[in-house]
Amino acid sequence: MDNASIAELLIREAETAEGHREKAFRRAAHAAFMWPVEASDLASAGRSVTELPGIGPSLGRRLHEWLEKPPPDLKPPPLRREFLTLAKARKVLEKNSGFGQQLKGDLQMHTEWSDGASSIAEMAAGAVERNYRYIAITDHTKGLQIAGGMDEKRLAKQGREIVALNKKLAKQGSDFTVLRSAEMNLSPDGEGDMDPEAMEELDLVLGCFHSALRRTEDQTDRYLAGLRNPIIQILGHPQTRIYNRREGLHCDWSRVFAEAVRLDKAVEIDGDPSRQDLRVSLLKLAKKEGVRISLGTDAHHPEELAYMELSLAAAQLAKISPERIINFLPVEELKAWAAGVRARAQN
Repeated sequence: MDNASIAELLIREAETAEGHREKAFRRAAHAAFMWPVEASDLASAGRSVTELPGIGPSLGRRLHEWLEKPPPDLKPPPLRREFLTLAKARKVLEKNSGFGQQLKGDLQMHTEWSDGASSIAEMAAGAVERNYRYIAITDHTKGLQIAGGMDEKRLAKQGREIVALNKKLAKQGSDFTVLRSAEMNLSPDGEGDMDPEAMEELDLVLGCFHSALRRTEDQTDRYLAGLRNPIIQILGHPQTRIYNRREGLHCDWSRVFAEAVRLDKAVEIDGDPSRQDLRVSLLKLAKKEGVRISLGTDAHHPEELAYMELSLAAAQLAKISPERIINFLPVEELKAWAAGVRARAQN
């Protein structure tokens, strides 16, 4: 029984528990996705599963019971299906270590400028520790006020901070680059919430849907409109799913991916454990269509840059060609691709 199965059992327990027990089960279920080792391997080695985050003595005894006699039905419902664990991701990446070594940067993260917990410099320092060559700072735009979205004036001010930081890094002899970017809010009609001229100053723009996310009817037209928005180069967390909370939108993904190919735009694998969006089965379809892929952690703190392992493993499981992953490009080639997409969209 792997950690994903344990997370499923913990969530089921939470659904029937109350008070602090419910919270404990839910916290442990979410923590299970980032456990560095399989709980079963830990138990087999004679160690206590209480070494794992979120597992105290009481939950530890329950886990040992499950490991000794696994329940028969462990298949999760659609709300919780196709979510990788860190332990599984690492086993996938170990099979082809050269794949992850091609990674040059992380193309989605947030800072104090919107709903992140850290500064731009702190996120950059965390990325340097991971031997990255660049990151994209993609704070939210003004349409998402609940996440502290930036208006055009604040976006420009943030840009000046990024320019100053890049100059400082260059003086220190670093070849690391902070890209000016944003996660622009898209309406259900695919319209952005920012002045196009302000967005032209950026190196990259992600477009993301944040409203009307529980619609059950086909949303193909929404996706096509979003991709055709001339401001964006990347469609971020496309499914809009959230573990155990929202299944995500439905559409004709073949048509959507084909349109992304026609426009030479990328779709994202968001590595946040609760998102993991796109899921692997859709990534396989994206591969078939030949779509460019962008990898982002959606990190709100330097520690969350570790989510990249989930993005990389999903790409590897779907057998995405390295040539189609824009994070594998040198920074100047990445900028040139984005500039080309922008120029063609305006013609």
